Parts: sequence; C-alpha cells; structure tokens
Amino acid sequence: MSPVGGFTFAEHPEREAPEARIIWRADLDPGTLRVVAARAHADDTPDDLVDPGMLEPWLTAVRSCDGVEHAVLSDGWHHIRLDIAAGSLMEGGPVLLHYALTGLGSAERKVLQLRRFLYFTRHRRFSGSLFPRDSRIDRELTMLRVHDGIRAGAGQREIAIILFGAERVADGWGGRSDSLRSRVRRLIADARARARGGYHFLLGGR
Repeated sequence: MSPVGGFTFAEHPEREAPEARIIWRADLDPGTLRVVAARAHADDTPDDLVDPGMLEPWLTAVRSCDGVEHAVLSDGWHHIRLDIAAGSLMEGGPVLLHYALTGLGSAERKVLQLRRFLYFTRHRRFSGSLFPRDSRIDRELTMLRVHDGIRAGAGQREIAIILFGAERVADGWGGRSDSLRSRVRRLIADARARARGGYHFLLGGR
C-alpha cells in the first residue's frame, strides 16, 4: 500500500491509461463498496448470486498484506471499487454479496456505486446514465498536458502555444491584456499542485 501515491496496488507507469487497473485506497475513493462474499448455498435465490467468472474481462482482484481483498471492475474509462472484508471473489464459483452501508452522507456515494454494480452484473456493461460526464475532465486533462510541458522544460510561452496555438499567442501574449499569460500561470500553478498530491482529491470530488 502506498501512503504517497494513494493506491493499494499500482500499475506500470508505461501502461496506457485505458488499460490500467489502478486500485485506489478506499479513503481516497469514498464510493468503494465494502462487501462480504459468502459462498453460495443450495437455498440461495439464484437471482441474488454473483459469478465472478462472468466478470473476468473487467475484474482485477488482489489481496493486500493485511489479508483484505481489493477489487476493481473497469473498462479503462469507468470503475467500480470493492473491498471484500470476508470471503473472496478469487476462489471461483458464485457468491452471495452482503453490502455494508452505514450513516447518511457517507452512504450516498456508496448507494450510487451499488446501483452501478447491480446494473453492471445484470448487463455486463457500465451504465451511461449512472456515469455522467465529469465537468472537470477537460481542465484536468489540460493540467496533465501542462505538467508534461513543465517536465519537458517548456516555458510559459511554449506551453501557451501548445494549448492555444501560435496565432493566438502571437496576438495576445505581449498585448495590453495579460489574461492569456495569467491563465497559463494559473494552469502551471495548478498542475504543480496536482503533482504534489492534489490529485488525491479528484476521486472524492473535493
């Protein structure tokens, strides 16, 4: 477990993002569902059972040194996180899942995650309506590009050209308005803050 990176198990940094299956710590991913996986019995209702084998194309499950099994269902663009407090998704065969939901506010995100999970197990795909587009994505992607530029040694003007084009920078960089230069400075400051650990807050929506 990484106290710095925030993930329980990391992917190789050279793996493309859609192929990565990062398992974030539950305290950083508040939608993480905590479940108990009980082995199926003859008197269980078949419609209540989950067969992990049917989820294999999307399922990554690992066990940490403290014995807790951590799992993620992902297609590279959507994810559903599970912590298995008892039992296992890795031992084969159907299981009956018991979901731990407590409190009011803390349960809200987990209820959404549970709805996503239930839909996924029924349809073997992620529900578009339950995964609405995050309005922050475009800005966060821009900050990733800015950080790449910083790492490559690019200056403010070079970063501005990459983001906004040479023509716009030529017209607005040295003019009477300082808005374009100020915008780039803010993006650089935000990108550095994200790299120092600010990305921890993205999963929690903070």
